[in-house]
Amino acid sequence: MRVVSLVPSLTEAVAVTLPDALAGATDWCTHPAGLDVPRIGGTKNPDVPAILALRPDLVLANEEENREPDLAALRAAGIEVLVTEIRQLPQALRELDRVLRACGASSRPRWLDEAEAAWGRLPVPARRLRAVVPIWRRPWMVLGRDTFAGDLLSRLGVDNTYAHHSDRYPRVPLDELRAAEPDLVVLPDEPYRFTATDGPEAFETPSALVSGRHLTWYGPSLAEAPGVLGAALRGRAGER
Repeated sequence: MRVVSLVPSLTEAVAVTLPDALAGATDWCTHPAGLDVPRIGGTKNPDVPAILALRPDLVLANEEENREPDLAALRAAGIEVLVTEIRQLPQALRELDRVLRACGASSRPRWLDEAEAAWGRLPVPARRLRAVVPIWRRPWMVLGRDTFAGDLLSRLGVDNTYAHHSDRYPRVPLDELRAAEPDLVVLPDEPYRFTATDGPEAFETPSALVSGRHLTWYGPSLAEAPGVLGAALRGRAGER
């Protein structure tokens, strides 16, 4: 089986579970560290001829991260494309199992069981927090409705202020974000790389700098994500 992945999360899942199956990945596929496979461009602008030259049996994609015209071009060339849809944690666990079996796994990997167990034993939070979750600035954009990251935060006791917005990633003026008076501002390091000096200064509310990989990736990082995210979120919320 030769697999090309157009999704960083799925690349990591395949590389950890079935390393010999991975024949290519995007420039944004940074995990596992030291991954050495041919690169085929970005998630939004993959080099279709380069993918075809790798002669994959299967291409992995995601309905949000990849563009349908690129996937259609691959299908037209006779390549099988598996498209995932992941908006909630249970869906992620099911899709990961489906992807890995399609790539040749004969059984469910241990890390996937560990991830499910880690999220299944979360303690009930002493109190729920209300947060604004920017994902970009200039212009400011935040998590809106129906997002995987929003679902993870909710399971950790953090409710997204814009969870019921009509858009999934709305643009919201900074003044409005401040006026929302959340308990916490959650600032991931991707897709925009918020840092201690680029993001928190815009808010008087405590800001939690968190790993974007643990907040938005669905793969082996899910096993450690509850601990990593929980510590970052609760630590900063205690300042209010």
